[in-house]
Amino acid sequence: MFSGIVEEAAKVVSIEKEKENLHITLSCSFAKDLRVDQSVSHNGVCLTVVKQHNDTYTVTAIKETLEKSNLGLLKIGDKVNLERSMKLETLLDGHMVQGHIDQTAVCTKVEEADGSWYYTFEYDPTKGNITVEKGSVSVNGVSLTVVNSRAKSFQVAIIPYTYDITNFHTFKEGTVVNLEFDIVGKYIAKILKQYVEGGMLNQLIKG
Repeated sequence: MFSGIVEEAAKVVSIEKEKENLHITLSCSFAKDLRVDQSVSHNGVCLTVVKQHNDTYTVTAIKETLEKSNLGLLKIGDKVNLERSMKLETLLDGHMVQGHIDQTAVCTKVEEADGSWYYTFEYDPTKGNITVEKGSVSVNGVSLTVVNSRAKSFQVAIIPYTYDITNFHTFKEGTVVNLEFDIVGKYIAKILKQYVEGGMLNQLIKG
């Protein structure tokens, strides 16, 4: 479990393809503190450390992960948002993030707003995911508040600290990002869908 508060943006130093899997090696300031079998969020994707050596470590992304996330688009030199899993006694500064990506989105607009930045993202709403105004969403593992929620798009506002410490400063029109929608919203959307498909919506409304 994660909070969506990114610790730093790591650098990809090596990518090795093995059958349908990708072994991704990264360097970061706390690599020496990591251990094999530890879970770390990478652009919002929960991955397990499989190797650790000095200032680098390696994780493996399998076919399922690559199909649902942007990890398959990574190149050597790219920056990846990192967050280690929460400790139970830690303050929850963001929101509950599972590290399970729902789908990707495309950045369609970047606007500077005199010290902050607005990013607009479009996603496929047919996958059953939604945003709500002032609700939470994880973008590349960053816990953010939704503004201008639309049927297939939304905006987020980024403060200078987040802009600098995460890979948001590399985003431009066309950048593909990972989305994890709010877990409560996903449950509600699925329940409503089941009632609609079962012809029981009126029953639900009447209680």
